[in-house]
Formats: sequence, structure tokens, C-alpha cells
Amino acid sequence: MKELILSNYDKIPKKQKKLADYFLENLDAIPFLNIYEISEATRYSVASIVRFTQRLGFSGYSEFKSEVTKSLQKSLKKLEIFPSIKAEQLKEHTLIAVANQDIKNINETLQLINKDTFDSVIDLILKSERVFTMGLGISYLLSQILSYQLNQVGVDASFLRNDTTSFYDQILFAKNKDLIIAFSFPPYSVDTIEAAKFAKERKVPVVSITNKPSAPITFHSKYSLIVRSENMLFTNSFSAISVLINAIATECAKRDKKRSEKILKEFNLIMEKYNQVIT
Repeated sequence: MKELILSNYDKIPKKQKKLADYFLENLDAIPFLNIYEISEATRYSVASIVRFTQRLGFSGYSEFKSEVTKSLQKSLKKLEIFPSIKAEQLKEHTLIAVANQDIKNINETLQLINKDTFDSVIDLILKSERVFTMGLGISYLLSQILSYQLNQVGVDASFLRNDTTSFYDQILFAKNKDLIIAFSFPPYSVDTIEAAKFAKERKVPVVSITNKPSAPITFHSKYSLIVRSENMLFTNSFSAISVLINAIATECAKRDKKRSEKILKEFNLIMEKYNQVIT
């Protein structure tokens, strides 16, 4: 269903693109929403929603909702705990099979990431006054790692929390000279996507790290870095993502060596002062 909307995205009138974005970001919720709830959430009229679904080839919202429901039911039936394990892989030791999958992820990621886009992201990081990283679930841990790595090379970075305060509360204080780097992997968090949309509306640039060019968060991103995260389990693999995080920090250090060396020196002095060992 996402592919259907994306294939028609360029043909959709400009006034209805925000409605298309809403459906792309909230397809999982469609089976539980009637057309009036959609209208209230999007501020589009019932007639506009009907016309939008008709542009996709349906008689109206009811038929569209029915097809989305069927699509999701098929996906749920197909969900397995080991979807990537094939018969021939079962003959291999688990360690070898998992390592081979991760090697494949890294190699495919190297082909997917546009080098010019990667360089542009580095430029944006180094020019930004502050860098905020963002994500939920496993992506929350990844955002912490990237923030830590950037701090180590002299970039003023911090991760956005989502506990006592929401992403929105913190983005409210971000400026257009700041940068948000958002991690978004299946199952895509609606909160992360909506926060990226909110940042974009406030003219705060967003860079997304996600698993495919059509991922919902890409519609609200200035740049997107695509990473393969296939795993034998239904969760995402971190191997290629870790390579990308390390590459971002390393390139930032290379581009601004003086700043990296200055920060490292200051870290060493602090550790020596408090008699702590750097590991």
C-alpha cells in the first residue's frame, strides 16, 4: 500500500501531499480509524479524503481502508521469528550465518549510500551550532552512541530524551542553525516521524538514518542515509549502522582535526585531574 501511494506521489496535487504523508506515516492505524477521525486528524474535509483515495484507484475511503486491513493481515500472518533463515543456512553454524548476513548488510550499505550525500551530511554536522540525535526503542540507543561519538571528536551533540519530556518540548528550543539526526527503522515509530515533521516545519534541518528511500521519515529529511539492517530475527541488525556511525565520527575528526585534538586533550586533562583511566 505504501508503494501504491509513493508511485502516485508526484501526481498528487500539492494541496493533498500532506494527506498522502499522513497515510504513509499512519497506515498501521487506518484499520482502526473512520473517515471522520482521519478528517479531524489531518484537517482535510471528508470529500478531500474520498477524492484522494479515488486517485489511488479505489471507490472511496471504505474500500481503501479494507485493502489496507487485508494488507496488514497478510503481513502479520507472514511474520516469523526467523524470516531470513533458509534451509541451506540451517546447515551453517549460527555464528557463521549471522556474520555472513551482517557482512552482506555492510556491503549493500556501501552500495546504497550516496557518497555526495554522506559528504553533505558531514558538512552540515560541522556547520551546525548543536547536533541533536533522536530515536525510540533500539534507535534510542543508537542515537546515544552517535551523540557520544560526535562529542569525542569535538562536535556539540546530545540525544533527545522521550521520558519526562517529549521530543516536541526539546525541539521547540532548537534553532535553524542546529541539526537533528533521526534514526528510524521498522517498526517505524510514529513519534519519531512526527517529531521530524515538527522540526522541518520549524526550519530545523533533519538528517535521517533509515533502511530504505521510501521510509516515512525521508519525507521530512533534508538528507537520508540508507542502511541495510536485515536480520535473521525480526529485529534490526546493528552492524552496518555501527559502521555508518563510526564513519560519520571519523570523517568529522578528519575534516576538523584541530577541534578533535583540542577536545581530546581537554578530556585527557580532566581524566588525569580526577585520577580516572580512559578506556
